[in-house]
Amino acid sequence: MPGRTLAVAAVCLGGLLALRLWVVEPITVSSTSMEPTVPAGSIVFLNKAGHQLAGVRPGQLVVFTGPDDGEMPNQAVLLKRVVAAEGQTVAIRDGVLYVDGAEAREPYVNRRTIDGVYFGTVTVPPGQLFVLGDNRESSVDSRDFGPIPAAAIHGTVLGQ
Repeated sequence: MPGRTLAVAAVCLGGLLALRLWVVEPITVSSTSMEPTVPAGSIVFLNKAGHQLAGVRPGQLVVFTGPDDGEMPNQAVLLKRVVAAEGQTVAIRDGVLYVDGAEAREPYVNRRTIDGVYFGTVTVPPGQLFVLGDNRESSVDSRDFGPIPAAAIHGTVLGQ
């Protein structure tokens, strides 16, 4: 009987490890760039299931490997919001985000802190996504390093 218990425990442990490696992983947020949506120190759960990543769409929060551009630590892992997908245009005029010429509804962005900010217009290239932090005043994002390859995404945040 003890051998069977050990085997069951090993299978359960293996299953939990596989779940964490390939399906869901907890991530601790270290930056303020997604506040107020995700405060620094929060733990979010990352959906790493490959079939889910193919359908990443604007509005979703994603975790990805950032570019090594000298601004951030080598290949930093970042959490940002997708605001536009391939083929869409992005512009920021007086702190307001426009996607394909239409004002984006963003109740989580404090426009007073970014009043007077202008960016774009840029078109997102094929296979890429444009990402922004919700705390635009302190976020290093696609305004700084450009659109990101969809292949750089590790997963989407669950329960957003």
